[in-house]
Amino acid sequence: MIRAVAVLATTALAAWASFALLALLGPDWSAFAPATCMATACFCEAPRAGELVLQPANAWSSFGFVVLGAWINFAPAAQRQTAFAGAPAVWFALTAIVTGVGSFLLHASLTLWGQFADVLGMYLLSAFMMAYALRRWLGMGAASAIALYVVLCAVLIGALWAMPETRRWLFAIVLLVAIALELVLARPKRPGVKPSWFYSGLAANAVAFAIWILDNTGTLCAPHSLIQGHAIWHLLGAVAVYCSYRYYRSEQAPETRKA
Repeated sequence: MIRAVAVLATTALAAWASFALLALLGPDWSAFAPATCMATACFCEAPRAGELVLQPANAWSSFGFVVLGAWINFAPAAQRQTAFAGAPAVWFALTAIVTGVGSFLLHASLTLWGQFADVLGMYLLSAFMMAYALRRWLGMGAASAIALYVVLCAVLIGALWAMPETRRWLFAIVLLVAIALELVLARPKRPGVKPSWFYSGLAANAVAFAIWILDNTGTLCAPHSLIQGHAIWHLLGAVAVYCSYRYYRSEQAPETRKA
């Protein structure tokens, strides 16, 4: 009960802060540079011209990531007795929250700065997965892994700032490399880990990506409906992140292995 209240409070706070920012800057989003996706229409959902939130279904569904991040962050103490505990688990949860808030800001405003906020969370999360895999594979210490993560994020964010049109391809490359590193090199060095959770996350991502393509190309599209393919992509993406969390958490802690 306490955990549920904490999750709801965190989500409500994130929603309030995001909406307050929109109220401060909008609703005239034409005053800002448009997101690069506006050149081909930003997904199926038709923007509600003149409103503070242009794409409500796509925007509010982004909070699935926020709910998930808060749920992970307020895990009971019994769930923290794994190799995936402490600062890595907390940061993983925060990247999910940042991803959700950033996605909300993009779909609410369809601006270039909203797009930056959206992709920022995606880069923070995918870079974490890559650095976490490399740390286990190479046996890196915490300081070295953090330094590697900071460098990865700096390169990705710099590329996002200088070449925003490359965001999708760059994210796909980082994510695919992170997945390959985890499955082929890091997984064998994670005692007790349950790969089924990782495979479930891959399946959720695969279905989500198929829906993303259908929505983005207009193959399945009802512009004024509140049921949007891209919104489903958000929710399935949150499911995939949850599966990754359960996978990481299934690894045995060192003290457990010694026992």
